[in-house]
Amino acid sequence: MYCIYTKFDVMKQLLYFISLLIMQASFAQDSLLVKPNKKRVIILGATNAVVTTGSMSVLYNAWYKGYPAASFHFFNDNNEWLQMDKAGHVWSAYNISRLTSESFKWAGYNNKKSYWLGAASGLAYMSIIEVFDGFSKEWGFSLGDYAANITGSATYLFQQLHWKEQRIQIKFSSHINNYANYGLNNRADSIFGKNFFSRTLKDYNAQTYWLSVNIKSFFKQTKLPSWFNIALGYGANGMFAASSNIVKDDNGNIIFNRNDITRYRQFYLAPDIDFTKIKTHSKFFKIVFFALNAFKFPTPALALSQGCLQWEWIVF
Repeated sequence: MYCIYTKFDVMKQLLYFISLLIMQASFAQDSLLVKPNKKRVIILGATNAVVTTGSMSVLYNAWYKGYPAASFHFFNDNNEWLQMDKAGHVWSAYNISRLTSESFKWAGYNNKKSYWLGAASGLAYMSIIEVFDGFSKEWGFSLGDYAANITGSATYLFQQLHWKEQRIQIKFSSHINNYANYGLNNRADSIFGKNFFSRTLKDYNAQTYWLSVNIKSFFKQTKLPSWFNIALGYGANGMFAASSNIVKDDNGNIIFNRNDITRYRQFYLAPDIDFTKIKTHSKFFKIVFFALNAFKFPTPALALSQGCLQWEWIVF
């Protein structure tokens, strides 16, 4: 069956991201321990177990319970959504690795072990999601998704091992689209949701994923502020189904056809902020800045879309 609901991976992964953020807020980022602290290791293990079990339970009930199970199988979705879902996997694995690594540092593990454990945790959690997909009749284990998961965790790990910092950050931004001009408000509501939260997470047409590069990390002598970044963004538009804007039912009958709408990619170049480079003595603001670095700060940008280079005053 052609699945018009599609697995909107960002929403699923964000459940864990938010849970980890709450956990991170309770773990002060001031640990100077040189070896694991037994009490903190127990707290961390118990918290991870609760967060993982709880988020997986919510995930199963929200996404899989209503669909029939099947024997484990693979599914090739590499041509869907102009690969925006793959970018979402990279972002999720990267930021989960980043968050969990900090938690291991809090527990007293040395830097190198924390880097490896954080990256492994990010990949492991994303792998569980893929296994869920593999046993669902609607979807399947996607090798493309798994490769994106590895890319995200490896991007974090390489930078920490090589530079001891994240000079290139993977970020996310989104905005709300109005589909009235297409006459497709009902279609958009059915597949992307109606409220702000749902649209932010489900609408691939509204999402942008960014590689945000900290300039001073590469060019120490520059007079630019340490928090100044340049970001390269990737987005897409015109998508109202996974592979094309034509949807068929089980019998091959066309139930939705807007092939007149062009599906296209978008590329951006924009300034950005590395919030972790902003100096503060406040533990609270350190945590806030750490969390904010998962998201692109809205700024003007150069946009390349359908062969046309244009200036946009604000890009979310």
